[in-house]
Amino acid sequence: MSAANAQLRDLGTPPADARQTELHPDLNHAHVRFINLGKTYDGTVHALQGIDLAIQRGEVFGIIGRSGAGKSSLIRTINRLEQPSSGRVLIDQVDIGDFDEDRLVALRRRIGMIFQHFNLMSAKTVWQNVELPLKVAGVPKPQREQKVRELLELVGLQDKHKAYPAQLSGGQKQRVGIARSLVHDPQILLCDEATSALDPETTQSILGLLREINQRLGLTIVLITHEMAVIREICDRVVVLEHGRIVEQGPVWEVFGNPRHEVSKTLLAPLQHGLPDELQKRLQATPQSAHAAVVLRLQFTGASADEPDLAALFSALGGRVRLLQGGVERIQGHALGQLLLAVTGSTLDADTLRTRATRWAQQVEVLGYVV
Repeated sequence: MSAANAQLRDLGTPPADARQTELHPDLNHAHVRFINLGKTYDGTVHALQGIDLAIQRGEVFGIIGRSGAGKSSLIRTINRLEQPSSGRVLIDQVDIGDFDEDRLVALRRRIGMIFQHFNLMSAKTVWQNVELPLKVAGVPKPQREQKVRELLELVGLQDKHKAYPAQLSGGQKQRVGIARSLVHDPQILLCDEATSALDPETTQSILGLLREINQRLGLTIVLITHEMAVIREICDRVVVLEHGRIVEQGPVWEVFGNPRHEVSKTLLAPLQHGLPDELQKRLQATPQSAHAAVVLRLQFTGASADEPDLAALFSALGGRVRLLQGGVERIQGHALGQLLLAVTGSTLDADTLRTRATRWAQQVEVLGYVV
């Protein structure tokens, strides 16, 4: 029996019961499990509908969606800051729906949470902010001091222990928040838009810290955001919400490489390069002269782990091949990206060029012709 299961059993709830027989065997070991979860406000506003989801132990799981999609409502059901209107939430196969207040207090000490706006006490030092949950829990002073010292070293703030929040940068404040969230050695860490108030450089450092914590401590991290760049940087899997429903989910590389829902495509749009305006203006549906170039768009969705062999690709297309725009990156070991090519002087027609290019790219489109 895991330590988490043992602790929840001590709280008075059995680790399994007859109601769990409908769970698929592959999901029975999920760290967090949502079963047909729903949340309704005022009897009319459906914040969550039919959420069926499994979060595995030790992964970094991303929840993304536009404002009002239900992200915060979903993550807050994990520590019962939100009470579901229907369905169930299981942690280590234990249904937390009927926990009384005492059991909820114990549960919440095992689930850390960090927030967008830090939630620090301005009149207390960095040390005191991190120590406070331990004092409230009645932890003896020697243990408190050892724990705070270890955590400030973990987040790189050991030299700021006497500083007050007003003397810290946004990134340092968030590091204090992260340290505070870890004081009870949680097994789950919830991140509610934890980087939304930070600049890009600081965001990268905080995401790096979260990934380090995930790997060193083995925490399950559940992260909500409206920024696909954050999902790409840190998450193993992602679920996309819209109007309280799941519209897409899967490994990050798969959702990024081949988004299927319009919401996913919209959220990914800021990370993708569209057709340059000057090229769009010159693009023609049919060749206007013998010297017109065929413009191809090649999409690499990650289905192949190998980067495209450009030399072989260009040779197969024949003629003169120019790279107009694009690039390929690696996400979770998969090659993803897009290339815009202009081919002139080839003896092949546009359809044949497209067919040949599909040997290297998962999706190929003939955009038109330019001189």
